[in-house]
Amino acid sequence: MTDTPSFETNPNLIIEDDRTGMSPKTLQRAVLDHLFYTCGKDLPFATRDDTYRAMAHTVRDRLIHRWIQTQRAHHEADVKRAYYLSAEFLLGRALADNLHKLGLWKVAEAGLRRYDVELNDVLETEHDPGLGNGGLGRLAACFLDSMATLGVPGMGYGIRYEFGIFEQLIRDGWQLESPDAWAALGNPWEIPRHEFTQPVRFYGHVEHSRTDDGRTIARWVGGTEVLGVPYDMPIAGYGNDTVITLRLWSARASKLLDFERFNRGEYQAAVDDKVIGETISKVLYPNDVPPEGKELRLKQQYFFVACSIADILRRYKRTRKTFDDLPKKVAIQLNDTHPAIAVAELMRVLVDVEGLTWEEAWNITRQTVAYTNHTLLAEALEKWPVSLFERLLPRHLEIIYEINARFLREVHVFAKGDVGRVRRMSIVEEGGEKQIRMAHLAVVGSHSVNGVAELHSHLLRERVLKDFAELWPDRFNNKTNGVTPRRWLLSANPKLADAITARIGNGWVKDLRRLEELDAYADDAAFHEELRAIKRDNKVKLAKIIAKRCQVTVDPDSIFDIHIKRLHLYKRQLLNALHIAWLYWRLKDDPSADIVPRTFLFAGKAAPGYWMAKKIIKLVGDLGKVINDDPVMRDRIKVVFLPNYSVSLAERMFPAADVSEQISTAGKEASGTGNMKFQMNGALTVGTLDGANVEIRERVGAENFFLFGLTAEEVDALDSRGYRPSAYISESPRLRRAIESIRDGFFSPEDPGRFHDLVQELTGWDTYKHCADFDAYADAQAEVDRVYRDQTEWTRRVIKNIAHSGHFSSDRTIREYARDIWGIEPMHLSFSPKPGEGE
Repeated sequence: MTDTPSFETNPNLIIEDDRTGMSPKTLQRAVLDHLFYTCGKDLPFATRDDTYRAMAHTVRDRLIHRWIQTQRAHHEADVKRAYYLSAEFLLGRALADNLHKLGLWKVAEAGLRRYDVELNDVLETEHDPGLGNGGLGRLAACFLDSMATLGVPGMGYGIRYEFGIFEQLIRDGWQLESPDAWAALGNPWEIPRHEFTQPVRFYGHVEHSRTDDGRTIARWVGGTEVLGVPYDMPIAGYGNDTVITLRLWSARASKLLDFERFNRGEYQAAVDDKVIGETISKVLYPNDVPPEGKELRLKQQYFFVACSIADILRRYKRTRKTFDDLPKKVAIQLNDTHPAIAVAELMRVLVDVEGLTWEEAWNITRQTVAYTNHTLLAEALEKWPVSLFERLLPRHLEIIYEINARFLREVHVFAKGDVGRVRRMSIVEEGGEKQIRMAHLAVVGSHSVNGVAELHSHLLRERVLKDFAELWPDRFNNKTNGVTPRRWLLSANPKLADAITARIGNGWVKDLRRLEELDAYADDAAFHEELRAIKRDNKVKLAKIIAKRCQVTVDPDSIFDIHIKRLHLYKRQLLNALHIAWLYWRLKDDPSADIVPRTFLFAGKAAPGYWMAKKIIKLVGDLGKVINDDPVMRDRIKVVFLPNYSVSLAERMFPAADVSEQISTAGKEASGTGNMKFQMNGALTVGTLDGANVEIRERVGAENFFLFGLTAEEVDALDSRGYRPSAYISESPRLRRAIESIRDGFFSPEDPGRFHDLVQELTGWDTYKHCADFDAYADAQAEVDRVYRDQTEWTRRVIKNIAHSGHFSSDRTIREYARDIWGIEPMHLSFSPKPGEGE
């Protein structure tokens, strides 16, 4: 007779499935099961990587249960879905994020400690999937997180790059690039869907014929064909059971091996087609300076767009026989101009393949597609040579010409024959080499065009796309960017998250506006003390990383002044470097000068072909070499460039920051999202009125933001008058001393002329107004020094910044997209046991 409970004796007993159960005992069994059967390891011989993979598969099992249920629920409800097309998705590590989303963090910590294993050590074995370059890709990842958390039906589409953004190596201060084989050891979070493979054509020619009723039919034939194989990754919502899909396309050759050539001993030639075809998804953003690089980039863009459009229409056609309802069931959002070819591709499929008339297809396309612009820089608004289009995508060039011809007739009437306006608005840029303006194609083919910060959207309407905004004023709108608090506060800064929750509850994790309740604690002494202790602990952790990676010891009691951005002249890392050079000379001239010790930290990658950006990295390194070794500095200032910036490194840097450098030239940054992550983690901003800085300052209060610099209007006025940087240099002894010491090679004695081109940029034309803003920047930094001495006042400002970061949640942004652009209602799902339920 057994005394084991049974269902008959205890009808309330729940026997959990090891694939879906959430109790600690079930999870422990599941991890051990995956260790044995998935990893093929017995417990005594398991490595840290084995443990990570067993845990990843255990968590994935629980996600897949919710994933399938979510898709089933969406299908049964016949919901409208948003399809987010982006060339980048900078996801970050998945295990930690999903443990938080499922409420399993503490269960995992406790379970591993039974075997003397620390969860954080296991998490460190996961390789960051570097499928993005910076803010654009990280924004896309935040948006998917918010779509899942809010229950907005949708999917992300992108490219499964074999080698993501390069691994950045710093050798003697110079950036070197190394391939980043992020998935070389396998990726437990993805599932290949070979059954949904899509063929994609390149090159060839177009044949035209007429039907019996007089319609012209176009057939794109010949050329080469590659295959797009989809890999799906689950994106879980927080505090619900919704799991949506990120589908990434990998290029495969349609012919893997020329067997005849192989048998003749032509082994290299036998695999040429495979190598060429699979190059498409090999590397994120290949260098597009050479013609071959341009062609590969356009290939990449069309490849993932063609696969995605085919997949979207395949899904739609499962329940519909006509395309009348496509705009009612499908919303396609273009994340910048990279997927803009979607306008022409959707038209091609609807007209050439599905047999719709041009007018029917155009009406459907315009109602279905929407475009987000992410740049104000002319060089970032993509253009492709017509000759390249003609060779690579001949049918799409015909379609673009037809779109343009019809569009320009509309412009001609609107502009009353203004030839200049017609020329400016044309999708085809004339003069010199003809080019296709992809931003114009996206605007013409979309029903909505949005910027990503209030200032950015204003400048789009008034400058960059002014003619279009006057033609279609209702088409333009603003959707200020946001970031997910789940990754950037709850996961990245758990002690701060706990301190907030202890005072206002945990509702802020899904409704970041609740942080405003912290205003009541702005003068709370106990909260002040706790926040300072948390900040110092985060700085100690970052200091250990710096010591390990850079062999530089930094003082966690110094101000951590952090500049994290992609390297570019307009982002003005060079302005920061100039200030550091001047501060060095101030301390050399007066060793007794009273300053708060400060650690200047830089991180970010320069595009491989952007030589000036690489020079700035070298300059920062040379500053650090001189300053860090100078005994006169006595740890008063340190300069460190942290190599190989990634999401995981960012999760260590944002929580440790005291000062956030947001110093781009006004009118150049679209939005920025690093500014929001810093604010959320209690850093105070030194910044210009650029991008989302404007809105951050409005919300936190001018007194809680260190403002400096020209406004966008003042920059324009200065350019109109004729900007002469030499005038500012001659009037500023501080600036002149900094530039001269760099020019004369003080910081590069082994190569005095190393930074000649940077100095020439500053003294000759200074495109991004470093000289005009230098003195104001130095004064703002002096104000930082003054306020930091009063820790009560500093911490009060920190609390104000955190309390008013709620507007900058990506949840708010996605609500606005869903309501104003996509016309999609959230769907709230719940069908799974919660942690601790069951046996």
